[in-house]
Amino acid sequence: QVQLVESGGGLVQAGGSLRLSCAASGGTFSGYAMGWFRQAPGKEREFVGASRWSGDTTDYRGSVKGRFTISRDNAKNTVYLQMNSLKPEDTAVYYCARSRYMRWSRYQYDYDAWGQGTQVTVSS
Repeated sequence: QVQLVESGGGLVQAGGSLRLSCAASGGTFSGYAMGWFRQAPGKEREFVGASRWSGDTTDYRGSVKGRFTISRDNAKNTVYLQMNSLKPEDTAVYYCARSRYMRWSRYQYDYDAWGQGTQVTVSS
């Protein structure tokens, strides 16, 4: 069973940047798509972005497109979420997840392993 551990969250001012990491252990990583989701207080968890298993294609929700970038290092079993030009509305707990498939997906039911989450707070 793969285990995912996120890190890199914190408090940042609007306009700032953070880089989240998600390290996988105990299972297969390189053959699966990886996704990032977030959940703000009082809201449902939502898709942020995802990377195909090879990292050659990615998908993002509209509100983060051009600001967030997903990359992965399959040799290190790690996926990253680089977040630039952060806004207060990006404040949330961010989760990484491993897909059941090689292709990326926006749907949570396509992911079978989740990290515990890391808090990102953007102050105005």
